[in-house]
Amino acid sequence: MPVPDQDAEEKIVWQGRFITTKQRGRWEYVGRARNIRAAVILAVEDDHVLLVEQYRVPLGRNCLELPAGLIGDDAGGEDEDDLAAAGRELEEETGYRAAQLADMGEYFSSPGMVSESFTLVRATGLTKIHEGGGVEGENITVHRVAFSALPDFIAAKRSEGCGIDVRMLLLLGLGILSGE
Repeated sequence: MPVPDQDAEEKIVWQGRFITTKQRGRWEYVGRARNIRAAVILAVEDDHVLLVEQYRVPLGRNCLELPAGLIGDDAGGEDEDDLAAAGRELEEETGYRAAQLADMGEYFSSPGMVSESFTLVRATGLTKIHEGGGVEGENITVHRVAFSALPDFIAAKRSEGCGIDVRMLLLLGLGILSGE
């Protein structure tokens, strides 16, 4: 049985520097412009994980997230390697350099509305090389949180009014499944 709108023509409704709004049949959705991709970094070591907090304009508030960034978004960098971009973004955002970066696969965060995917990258062998905080204008706060403290840390950030990125479920997963 065919899926409705599967074979409908894809139309670009609007395109900016980083996003494109599209329509296919009844569906309206957003994708990254110029085939830009994203890397999300799961930086773990010594029973701790690195998290970042930054203001997100679409939410109108800070958001707690895994470090992440765009791949191939700079002019001439369209062929940037996923792992190289993840290492660069980890250093920019958190101030940590990883000795090992491992590709954990491609994932889609909101496939009913956004065609963007991200590569999940596990970073280990972490060495702090500077304070982090991102590039100019990002104002990123870095958090190094013990796995055992994660549920309480996330709850505290939520009670402060901080948005919580869906990828935090990755870190809370086993506790959620066991009913904690």
